[in-house]
Amino acid sequence: MSTPIPEIGSWYQTVAGDTLEVVAWDREEQTIEVQFYDGTVEEYDVESWAQLGLTSAEPPEDWSGSMDVSGDDYGVDLDRPAGDHPPNPFDELDLNEH
Repeated sequence: MSTPIPEIGSWYQTVAGDTLEVVAWDREEQTIEVQFYDGTVEEYDVESWAQLGLTSAEPPEDWSGSMDVSGDDYGVDLDRPAGDHPPNPFDELDLNEH
């Protein structure tokens, strides 16, 4: 099995089934920094990278896992379909009343 060449922004899967993304590659220092889907950041030297037994993988459909964000962070409901807006509470106010 050949070791994939690390590419920044590419996703890989470990033999244990964990997914990770390459976020930095220092060719001079020969280190590869990755972020696992759960947000954990690790750094590997080239020899350790080769021992991980990685295969190329598609990015996860739910990109927010590695970003560690929630709807509360942005005041949005991530479960609500795009374009589906909640009712505006101001729509029921009568602005002509004093």
